Amino acid sequence: MATASSLLLLLFLLFSSFVFPFISPSTITIPLSPTITKRPSSDPWEYLNHLATTSISRAHHLKSPKTNFSLIKTPLFSRSYGGYSMSLSLGTPSQTVKLIMDTGSSLVWFPCTSRYVCASCNFPNTDITKIPKFMPRLSSSSKLIGCKNPKCAWVFGSSVQSKCHNCNPQAQNCTQACPPYIIQYGLGSTAGLLLSETINFPNKTISDFLAGCSLLSTRQPEGIAGFGRSQESLPLQLGLKKFSYCLVSRRFDDSPVSSDLILDMGPSTSDSKTTGLSYTPFQKNLASQSNPAFQEYYYVMLRKIIVGKTHVKVPYSFLVPGSDGNGGTIVDSGSTFTFVEGHVFELLAKEFEKQMANYTVATNVQKLTGLRPCFDISGEKSVVIPDLTFQFKGGAKMQLPLSNYFAFVDMGVVCLTIVSDNAAALGGDGGVRSSGPAIILGNFQQQNFYIEYDLENDRFGFKEQSCA
Repeated sequence: MATASSLLLLLFLLFSSFVFPFISPSTITIPLSPTITKRPSSDPWEYLNHLATTSISRAHHLKSPKTNFSLIKTPLFSRSYGGYSMSLSLGTPSQTVKLIMDTGSSLVWFPCTSRYVCASCNFPNTDITKIPKFMPRLSSSSKLIGCKNPKCAWVFGSSVQSKCHNCNPQAQNCTQACPPYIIQYGLGSTAGLLLSETINFPNKTISDFLAGCSLLSTRQPEGIAGFGRSQESLPLQLGLKKFSYCLVSRRFDDSPVSSDLILDMGPSTSDSKTTGLSYTPFQKNLASQSNPAFQEYYYVMLRKIIVGKTHVKVPYSFLVPGSDGNGGTIVDSGSTFTFVEGHVFELLAKEFEKQMANYTVATNVQKLTGLRPCFDISGEKSVVIPDLTFQFKGGAKMQLPLSNYFAFVDMGVVCLTIVSDNAAALGGDGGVRSSGPAIILGNFQQQNFYIEYDLENDRFGFKEQSCA
């Protein structure tokens, strides 16, 4: 992966060749699709191993991040690198870009040059030359964010203004640009400059929207639409009361099926609940001041993990963030498979092994896929797999459909699609928490659930339903 210094150097070399112009409804529905390209039929294990590995890499980033109208509908589509993508229209006149919808980060950024550099972006069926890019020079509403613009501080913190060395302290305006950003993700990174732009929805236009204009990235062929809880996120910039989505099941192919992402910018609804949804409150990470990156996560209070009828005895310290900020559960649309801390994973895996002891453990498949436990069910006339239920504060229960937590690797083997790191697989952490959230609820486990982030009432709602 490119270092921060090399990214900065290349960023400045690229930027020197570009010119940016300096120019002082109630519901939006956007199609949301899974980021899946056709899986090589000859090696399904390798593909599952890819998803498991990227889920763990994403978890490591979220656990140890680096601090660097009323309703609108838009479709979401699945992508091969694990997330769900949406399209946004920006600029004057409008240009359309594709972005991964991510509740685990906040900045909205996109490739914005024909010379966009993306290292290690050789994903299956991905042609980097054909990825839509935003061109600021073609938009009359594009403006670079100045160093003393308050929105520069949204990304870099209030101390950034002390670094505006080329600005007269007495001057009202400053032409020095906000510093280049470098953002690290679990899978890769991106670097670029901050823009003010117009974002266009049907019958509604929002001006002066802060966005990142990325010139180079590693393993990030498309942009990111940050839906986290920081000021620069799309929900906070649009003043959303709530947003919701229903993720279609992954087909592991190029099917153009999508579902809707709904952005609610309507008037206050006080305590109004959506019919049929179970709710649990969002939780604050009290130690987030020591690590501001934790502030953008959506923490929920997971009370119980239930396998079949057995309550897995997860230590309380894993379920609630401690005074050090570590522990607790977050909801993340940018993770594929749900991640659980090593000690919790061992308890969960062993409970499945105990209740499925009449099936042979497929150790070879476990090594090939990185998933565990896997069971050989070939030759079985009928197979009984225990239910998996997450119970949250307030009694809300998320009982997962079987396809949300077990994958059929081939005709004869099934694997649990919940992951942990290598130490967990060896049972080596001894019940000690590592840094960051202990449980990360990924998008694979959210399939075919209507999911609502009620920002106005600070709560998380869900119900099972078909999303197709």
